[in-house]
Amino acid sequence: MKRSNIDAMICKQEEITDITREAINKIQLDKLNAVLKKEKERQGFYRDLPERLESLADLKNLPFTTESDLAQKGSRMLLCSQGEIQRIISEQTSGTTGAGKRVFYTEGDCEHTIELFMAGLGEFIYPGSITMVAMPFSGSFGLGELIAEAIRRLGAKPLSTGTGRTYGELNRILEEEQPDTYVGMPTALLSMLRMCGKGSIKRALVSGDACPQTVMKAIEEILETRLWPHYGSREMGLGGAICCTAHDGMHMRENHCITEIIDENGNVLPDGEWGELVITTIGMEAQPLIRYRTGDWTRIIPGRCLCGSETKRLDFVKRMDPLGSIREMDELLFEIPELIDYCVKIVDGKKKITALFTSDNGEERIRSVLEEKDIRSWNCRKVKWEDLALYPGKRVTRQ
Repeated sequence: MKRSNIDAMICKQEEITDITREAINKIQLDKLNAVLKKEKERQGFYRDLPERLESLADLKNLPFTTESDLAQKGSRMLLCSQGEIQRIISEQTSGTTGAGKRVFYTEGDCEHTIELFMAGLGEFIYPGSITMVAMPFSGSFGLGELIAEAIRRLGAKPLSTGTGRTYGELNRILEEEQPDTYVGMPTALLSMLRMCGKGSIKRALVSGDACPQTVMKAIEEILETRLWPHYGSREMGLGGAICCTAHDGMHMRENHCITEIIDENGNVLPDGEWGELVITTIGMEAQPLIRYRTGDWTRIIPGRCLCGSETKRLDFVKRMDPLGSIREMDELLFEIPELIDYCVKIVDGKKKITALFTSDNGEERIRSVLEEKDIRSWNCRKVKWEDLALYPGKRVTRQ
């Protein structure tokens, strides 16, 4: 079995010949100490932390960084000049009405992300491939743009599909462009496959959202092949972990990110146990974060991967969402083979679901129901599917 492309990427970036656990640990400690030293010199946000750690084990003694810290004091976390910033991504912090998170990237940060995307996509995209990129396109150095650039460098052709396309538009893309590969969010992919058919698509990378087993199984049954799940977040440079040919977890970009798993009391857990993912982004030039609590629930898979790589692997990842049940709702609702997509509104404390179904005679219908009612009693009305855009899956709104 071919070793994960993540190893070759790290070797190239760090100018080493092989990846071992010892080599990774040394890279991480050296880069962490370089960040701590620079924080002291620049009197940055982390200026009160020690200037140097003797071992990676000492990292657990440092305080956590939170979403609130990033939202309120993100500009103080910059370790470069404003002139070096190539991209800023702003996001309203969940549960607040104040300032949103702002994450900054240099050109070097974006280049490292492109190289990570190339490593992940290079596992299954080949020169001449045509790939639908159903991710947000938001201008220079945006997520969709970085994925498209990685695809071009691999000698393949990106189709900048973006998000919010109608089913009619997606169907035309499938028929006219004949893409063989898809990159996008899992529920959007399943919705498209159930509504439009798989067409020429043979392989798919899913990221940007949790992928419940129900959704993954349904997609793999339609495509008749394994999915390639990836993990990333704004705070780690949009890309964090990639799948290899073993399909047993996602390999972390460990030369740029130290990972810990903690319990509800903040104690570091051993590999194999489930908890909250904490990251220390030692490879970020603009805005390195130390012990940032991601709010994502996962585990580090113990041991070496079947592919031979010793880089740490994450299991599936889900949000520790205070609203609670979006992933669970996906697990339940997408078991219905006629379900195309749904969205949720919380009205007076109750979940109101609006869902799009296909019927036995091929007519598409929208059904609305309060979650508490029997699914068989859903009222429905006919729709023209070609005029419908994908529902904003996973998006919960309050009224």
